[in-house]
Amino acid sequence: MRATTAPSRLRQRASIILMGFDGLRNQEIAEAVGLVHRQVGRWRRRWANAWEKLINIECCETRAKLRHAIEAVLTDEPRPGAPSKFTPEQVTQILAIACEPPEKSGRPITHWTARELADEVVKRGIVVSISSSQVSRYLDEAALQPHKSRYWLNTTEKDPQRFEEQVKTVCDTYLMASERERNDATHTVCIDEMTGLQALERIAPTKGMIAEKCERIEFEYIRHGTLCLIGNFEVTTGKMLTQTIGPTRTEADFVRHIEQTLTLDPEGSWVFIADNLNIHCTESLVNQIAVACEIPLELGKKGKRGVLKSVASRQAFLSDTSHRIRFVYLPKHSSWLNQIEVIFGVIMRKVIRRGSFTSVNDLQSKLLNFLTYFNKVFAKPFRWTYTGRPLMKSAA
Repeated sequence: MRATTAPSRLRQRASIILMGFDGLRNQEIAEAVGLVHRQVGRWRRRWANAWEKLINIECCETRAKLRHAIEAVLTDEPRPGAPSKFTPEQVTQILAIACEPPEKSGRPITHWTARELADEVVKRGIVVSISSSQVSRYLDEAALQPHKSRYWLNTTEKDPQRFEEQVKTVCDTYLMASERERNDATHTVCIDEMTGLQALERIAPTKGMIAEKCERIEFEYIRHGTLCLIGNFEVTTGKMLTQTIGPTRTEADFVRHIEQTLTLDPEGSWVFIADNLNIHCTESLVNQIAVACEIPLELGKKGKRGVLKSVASRQAFLSDTSHRIRFVYLPKHSSWLNQIEVIFGVIMRKVIRRGSFTSVNDLQSKLLNFLTYFNKVFAKPFRWTYTGRPLMKSAA
C-alpha cells in the first residue's frame, strides 16, 4: 500500500494488519494508530476471514486484482444512505424512456444523455425534478448504456428454413472438425478476404506513453496504397495457414490462393468455410476443384447449362460432400459465423490501427511477420459451442 497514493484510512488499516503480523496485541496496535481496541479487532477479523480468498488470488490472479481485493477488505462496507426520493414506479418509467428512441419524444438526436433524460421525465410530469447524476445512477444500476452502440449483421436470407439449415451446417462443420481430422485427416479451414488495408505513414513519429500520459499517434498521414489479405484459419489448430497478400482480390487471385493452400497436403481432404462472395464460386474455381478431385464430369457452359450454368449450380458442385475438396457456404450477410473474422479483428488491433507504414511493401512485410508471430504465440483453436438454435428461433 503506497503511502503517497492510498487514502489515509486504508494506510491506517494496512498498518493494523502489518502490526498484527508482527505479534502486537490489539490494545498496543490501537494506541499506535489512534483507535480503540474494538476497531482494531474488527479489521483484524475481516482480514482473517478474507485470508484464504486473498491467498487464492495471489496464486492465480494478477497483482492488480490482488491489490483491488486487499483494498476491498480494508474499505468500509456501503451504507444504506438516505431513503430514495423516487418510487419504484417512477424509476421504471425513467428506464422505459431511456429505452425509447429519442425521436419518439420529438428530439432530433440518435441517443439519450442523462441530462436530456432528466429533462424529458420532468417534461412528462413523471417527477417534479431530478438531477442528471441521479439518472446516471439509475442507468448504471440497470446496466443501461445509451451512450454506447455496437455494429451487428442481420442476415438478408429471405427463406428462414434455408437460413436455419445453413447455420446448422456451419456449426456442425466446426463441431465435427476435430473428429474429421482424427478419422481421415481432413483440414477444416475458414477462408476470407481482409480488404482495403491502407499503408498509412504518419508524418511524425509516435510518442510513447509516459506516466499519466498515454501513447500519442500523429493524426496526419501519407497514403502509400492499399493491400488485400486472403487468409486461411485452420479450425483445429488455430493457426493461420498460407496467406496471399496483394493489391487485388480477383477470381484469379482466389484460385491461385486455393492452389497454394492445397500444396500443403495435395492428397488430403479439405473443407473450406467461406461466404457468398462471387469469387468463391467461379467457373475457374469449379474447374480447379474438378481437376484436383479427378472428377470426370462434363461441367457444361457458364450461363447456359450444367454445373457452370449459375451461381447456385456452381455452389452445389463445390459443396458436394462426396468431394475430397469442398466448400461450406455461410448464410447471406452472416460473416460473423466465420471464425477468421475474429483473427482479422486481431490483425486490425495489433498491426493496422496504430501502425505506420512507409510503403505497401513495408505493410506486407509487417503483416507476414505478425502472422508468423501469431502462429507461435497466440494460435489456439476456438472452443466452439454455439449450435445455432437460439438464432434459428429469433431469425424465424
